[in-house]
Amino acid sequence: MLTYFAIAFLSGLIPAVFWSWFWLREDTEHPEPLFAIIISFISGMLVVPVALYMQKFTLEIYSGDKIFIAWVIIEEVLKYMATLLIFLWNKNIDEPIDMIIYIILIALGFAALENSLFVFNQIKSGAYADTFVTGGFRFLGSTLLHVLASGTIGVAMALTYYKTKIVQLLSSLLGLFIAIVLHALFNFFIMKGNEEIVMSVFLFVWIGIIFMFIFFEKVKIIERKHNL
Repeated sequence: MLTYFAIAFLSGLIPAVFWSWFWLREDTEHPEPLFAIIISFISGMLVVPVALYMQKFTLEIYSGDKIFIAWVIIEEVLKYMATLLIFLWNKNIDEPIDMIIYIILIALGFAALENSLFVFNQIKSGAYADTFVTGGFRFLGSTLLHVLASGTIGVAMALTYYKTKIVQLLSSLLGLFIAIVLHALFNFFIMKGNEEIVMSVFLFVWIGIIFMFIFFEKVKIIERKHNL
C-alpha cells in the first residue's frame, strides 16, 4: 500500500512541478525566493483535505449537478483564500506579475495532491491501464484547468495592482466568479460529454492558456510603464 501511495504521489507531484517550472519562467527578471515558492505550492496541497472535508457535507445537502457546482465553489474559494493568506505575509510580492505567479503555484499544489489521490484510487482498485490514461488527461486537462481558473483571479488582481484596495478587491472577486464558471463548465462537459466533446473542452482550456500568456505580457507592460 505504501508503494502504491508513493507511485501515486510522484505521478501527481512531478507533472505539477514541471508546470510550476514552466510558469516561473515568466518571472525571470525578478524571480521569487525558493522558500516562498515551496510554501505556496504546499499551501495549495493543504487546501485539498480541507476541500474534501467540506465537499463531503454537500452530499447531505445537494443532489445531482448541484453537488458538483458546490464542489467547484468550495475548491476555487479555498484556493482564493489560501492566496490571500500568502499575500498577507509574503513581502516578496512587489510587482503585478507576482499576483499571477503565486496563485498559479497554489493551484498547481492543489492539482498535485488531487491528481495523486485519483491515481492512488485507481492503482488500489487494480485499474493499472486506466491509471496511465487518467494521468495523461489530468496532466493536459484538469491540471491546466486549475491553472487557468486560478490564473484568471491572478490576472484580475495583477491588472489592478496599482489601483485602490477596493478596486483590487472587486476585481479579484470578479476573477473568482469567472474562475468558478470556467471550472464548473469544464466539469459539466467532461462528465456529460462524449469523447468529441471532451476533446473540444480540452482545446478550450489550451486556448485559455494561450490567453494567459497574452495577459502575462500585458501585466509586464503595465509594470514597465509604471517604472518609467
